[in-house]
Formats: sequence, C-alpha cells, structure tokens
Amino acid sequence: MTIKKRNPDSGHTYHFDNFFNISADFICIAGFDGYFKRINPAVSKLLEYSDEELYAHPISSFVYAPDLKITIETREQVYKNKPLLNFENRYLTKSGAIVWLSWTSMPVEDEKLVYAIAKNITHKKRVEEERNLLLTNLTQINKELTVLSHKTSHDLKSPINNMLSVFSLIDISKINDPETLELINILKLTSENLKQTLNDSIDELVKNENVHTQIEEVNLNESLNEVLGSINSLIRDSKAIINIDFTEFENITFNRAYIKSIFLNLLTNSIKYSKPHLAPIISVQSKKVNGVNQLIFSDNGLGFDLDKVKDKIFGLYEKFHSNIDSNGIGLYLVYNHITSLGGRIAVESKINEGATFTISFKY
Repeated sequence: MTIKKRNPDSGHTYHFDNFFNISADFICIAGFDGYFKRINPAVSKLLEYSDEELYAHPISSFVYAPDLKITIETREQVYKNKPLLNFENRYLTKSGAIVWLSWTSMPVEDEKLVYAIAKNITHKKRVEEERNLLLTNLTQINKELTVLSHKTSHDLKSPINNMLSVFSLIDISKINDPETLELINILKLTSENLKQTLNDSIDELVKNENVHTQIEEVNLNESLNEVLGSINSLIRDSKAIINIDFTEFENITFNRAYIKSIFLNLLTNSIKYSKPHLAPIISVQSKKVNGVNQLIFSDNGLGFDLDKVKDKIFGLYEKFHSNIDSNGIGLYLVYNHITSLGGRIAVESKINEGATFTISFKY
C-alpha cells in the first residue's frame, strides 16, 4: 500500500512510504483484534522475526511475559479512544534477547485501528540499571563504612583513655633524662590529639547521619598544623621533609573534619610508601588555576603504575603495595570527602617517581 499526497502548490508527489520504510523507530498499524496490520522494516529487524511471522501471531505473543498484564490493560484503555504517550514495556526477540520499547499510540475508533510509533530504549534502560546498581552498592559500602567507623571509634576509646591514665600516674619530677622527658611529652600530646580526633570523628559521624555536611571557611595552615602535631613522632622517625606553601590562598570553604582527614591520609601515605633508605620529601601547596582553588600534594615515594591501577586507585579496599599497614581505605576516604562537596581529584604518578595529587575545590 503506497500513500501519496499531492501538493497543489508545487506539483510534487510525496511518497510517505519512504518515511515509513527508512525510519529507525518502530512504526506500525495494529487492529483492535490485537494483530499487526502493517509494520515497517525496523520492527522485524529488531525482533528478528519475518513479516509473515509477525502478522500471523497476536502482538501479545511477542511481549515479555512479566510485562504482559500491564500491556493488555494499557491496550484496553487505548481501545477506549484514549491516546497513549511514552508507555514502556519489554519485548522478547526471536533469539531470546529482551528489548525495551517506548510507545506512543493513537486509536482511530471508526477504523478499529491503532497507529503507533515506538523507540528502542534498551540502551537507556541498561544505563539506568547499571547506575542503580552502582548507587545500591555505594549505599551499602557507605553503610558498612559507617558501622566500621562507629566500631573503630568505640574500640579505640578504652585504650586511649588507659594510655592517658598511665601518663597521669607518671611522676615526671623523678625523671632526669631530658630525652626521656621529651619522649613522654610527645607520647602524651599524641594521645591527647588522638583522643580529640576520635571525639571529633564520633561527633562528625553523628552529624552526618542527621544533616548535610557542614561547610565553612577553613584555614589550611591551622588544619595542617593540627595534623602534623598528631603525627609528630611518625614524621620525626621517618625524617620526612615537608614543604608547605599556602601563599596563593590560605583559606578554603570546605568541611573542617574532611580537610584534616585529607591531610592526614595523604601525609601518612607518603611516609608509609616512601622509598627504602630515602627520607620522604613532601610538598603541600595551594594554587589558583583559571579561577579554581587547587591543593597540590606531591611526594618522592614509590608511586603507582597508573596504566594498571588508574581505574582502581580511589576504590575501597584497593591496595597497590605490600606494606603490612595497608588497608585500602585512605584514598577512598580522600576521594569521597572531595567529590561529596563537588570537588575533583586527579593523580599523576610513575613507579619510583612519586605521586602528585591535584585537588580542585568547588568553592
């Protein structure tokens, strides 16, 4: 059947069959009896049936079984002269594949026919499914991390309090060796800082479970100095050299606990994964690039083979070195602290040539 319409002004004849035949979308005419009356080539191409097979069987026989009930109910509404817009259902191809279609249908009651167009949205649905799966997994991971954080915080409270109790029992007036006194003071200060950090973490956990993450103006020097004080003995033992340059900007709008966690994890990683028999050299600096505030963190450590690990480097429980203290959580936390507040983090690294992390802030 060829449909032609003459334009009296131009004298040309338009062959609407051409549009019908070359369309990538489904175009079909169906009867109120539930059978195809006419289909374009896109229908048989996607469903993998011949035209004869498609005409010979009820349309419902090609519908994916779980969607059959809603399809029949919706079709009955169309037969009652109710146009259908963007109705989605699944069909089963001859080879057994499932395809998603989005239908727009218009009934013509006098002719007992339904004129319909459908788009293949299978790819869109797969992307949505993958996204939902990722969100589900991320939600589960965040729940597990929250539980782990609460458990870790709870388990650490007692030993830290015991350590501080021991320091209160030590009579430093009986200690004459200056080096021993200095070590005791460092241990006491470290324990106190650890207790404060632990209490801050617990408070942050509680707040994060109830409200959105608080952002405020944070001084980078003050936050970094707090972290340096808490790991003073680690820095001293490793002989780490830390170069700090916040001249381009010193304040950032961010979450205070997050920035300290970022400093802590990146610093301890640089020390933990330094080259054997070589003092770690760590650089922390602020930069403004095209109006964006950036924090550049680099070291001279073992580095990464980015060709192998670039897709995993910020993953949970991912480990790239055999260090016994590795737990695969630090960089995951750093990444989530930054991205949860709209920022970005990039890494450049080569084996035995250190690593550079570039953090770009949203604000």
